[in-house]
Amino acid sequence: MATNTTAAQRSHTFLRVSIALQTLTLFLQAVSAGLLLSTSYGELLHGVGARVMYGATMLYVVAAILAWRPGGGSPRAILHSSGFLVLASAQVVSGIARVPSVHVPLGVLMFGLSLLALGRTVTTGTTSRAAARP
Repeated sequence: MATNTTAAQRSHTFLRVSIALQTLTLFLQAVSAGLLLSTSYGELLHGVGARVMYGATMLYVVAAILAWRPGGGSPRAILHSSGFLVLASAQVVSGIARVPSVHVPLGVLMFGLSLLALGRTVTTGTTSRAAARP
């Protein structure tokens, strides 16, 4: 029983860390977008950041699967993380196609949704730990 609880805690911690990493990379993409407009190295920085953000989004999917199956969590996180992966794919395509009228609002939407997901996991984790205490 203790092993299952430890595995569940680890998988939920991994989920929180992956969401935090995704949120951080999305914020850094907004910063590098500003640098893209004002410096010569901004395009390179934004391009590298896009790859890191996409990787963080894929990590979120893996963490959601691990939190669900072995960790006993809700499968809803898989749906949310898959939605983020679809949004990230659309973001990359619109960025490569240089369609800022789609790219910029989609980036803002992704950052907002990622903040909401991060807030939900942090408050849910705090509530779960408080309820588990005797």
